[in-house]
Amino acid sequence: MILDADIKAQLAQYLQMMEGDVLLKVSAGNDKVSNDMLELVGELAKMSPNIKVERTNLDRIPSFSVNRIGEDTGITFAGVPLGHEFTSLVLALLQVSGRAPKIDQKLMDQIKNLKGEYHFESYISLTCHNCPDVVQALNVMSLLNPGVTHTMIDGAAFKDEVESKGIMAVPTVFLNGEFFESGRMSVEDILAKLGSKPDASEFADKEPFDVLVVGGGPAGASSAIYAARKGIRTGIVAERFGGQIMDTLGIENFISVKYTEGPKLAASLEEHINEYNIDVMKSVRVEGIEKKDLIEVQLENGAVVKSKTIILATGARWRNVGVPGELEFKNKGVAYCPHCDGPIFEGKHVAVIGGGNSGIEAAIDLAGVVKHVTVIEFLPELKADKVLQERLYSLSNVTVIKNAQTKEITGTDKVNGLTYIDRDSGEEHHIELEGVFVQIGLVPNTDWLSNSAIERNRFGEIIVDKRGATNIPGVFAAGDCTDSAYKQIIISMGSGATAALSAFDYLIRN
Repeated sequence: MILDADIKAQLAQYLQMMEGDVLLKVSAGNDKVSNDMLELVGELAKMSPNIKVERTNLDRIPSFSVNRIGEDTGITFAGVPLGHEFTSLVLALLQVSGRAPKIDQKLMDQIKNLKGEYHFESYISLTCHNCPDVVQALNVMSLLNPGVTHTMIDGAAFKDEVESKGIMAVPTVFLNGEFFESGRMSVEDILAKLGSKPDASEFADKEPFDVLVVGGGPAGASSAIYAARKGIRTGIVAERFGGQIMDTLGIENFISVKYTEGPKLAASLEEHINEYNIDVMKSVRVEGIEKKDLIEVQLENGAVVKSKTIILATGARWRNVGVPGELEFKNKGVAYCPHCDGPIFEGKHVAVIGGGNSGIEAAIDLAGVVKHVTVIEFLPELKADKVLQERLYSLSNVTVIKNAQTKEITGTDKVNGLTYIDRDSGEEHHIELEGVFVQIGLVPNTDWLSNSAIERNRFGEIIVDKRGATNIPGVFAAGDCTDSAYKQIIISMGSGATAALSAFDYLIRN
């Protein structure tokens, strides 16, 4: 039995929500993955009278497509969609059966208005927490537009194909046989890359806000909710919801919640925001801010949105090492997410740059998958917590090199090594390896403020006081983009609430 009792019990409840019949067209061989896939499909068919199965020949073996009776939807799973992709399978079954996908009408219209043929292939790992967003987005697009098809491909089941295409990061998406994009993407992101972006005219008639929040992470969500609860006109501009937590797998220090995962928390944030009268503007990049009679925010598409107060909550991103080879080999051996990309390096030699908690946690995770891990730390000692260091040093396939300055990541078409300088002796050393994971902290997303009058420190962090106020009256900031002492989800949420309450107080007094 490929599904355990607990999963089957949960699945049975979801399958009762199916609104019509679904036909699974199955293409299988005699290999283990084919047998697992046949077992999964068989169990699904036994659990619901709405699920029919027939054998066929598809482009890949093993694979199966999810269709309406008499109508191909273009949704195919190559491999066995368990792990993080099980939700993608369940949603495909429900949506193909007739349940409407949970996206707004504007997005639906954008998808339906796409002209041409778009044949997407997404290469994923079942351990990747970023991949389901891409798979589910492309499945929805296939469902709504007959010119769009999508095949999810489990890289572990099609290793030769992954190797031949030089794929070293997931999710990686191909469109009509050519590389399209790598990394987490929403429906909005995919449409934007296809040239279908929110037009400036959509923002032309918006009345000025009382509070406009820039950023959709924990700080931004908290700010928007606290502002909206005051009954004032609130808007939120976000390039993507969730921010950095979308790249975080396990969260164990969010007080009152023993364990959750970043994407799940991000979905909860967006759901909570949607409970309030908040004007949500997604997939929009902000590129400037100016204080006039009102505060004007310039968007990348040319639109200008005005507000009486602004809360900047743009968060942070992974810091680059800044050495030759890093950008050249990104997704060709240089990676930033061990949970997502670790399985691709199974049996290989990799390095982790960074000896803080993130770096050592990454090294411990990778040690269970790869052949050998080399940790490169700039300082004379590791910075990670003692318990993590003890666990690291207990592993037989880990080498730690301290007081080492990374000089270059080398390779031809993909990574083949790393060169570092011993900071004690000045000697240069080279390590042969096939992957480099960069884990050296964060850099605030404040580059777009370089031409503004908002004060930042030498790290680029926005300087705020205890109320979240910046040096510009009416402009507040919260979360990881500020000079707050610690970068934690719960601290970001608290600072977001503080900024919103301060903005409300500012409106009352001015």
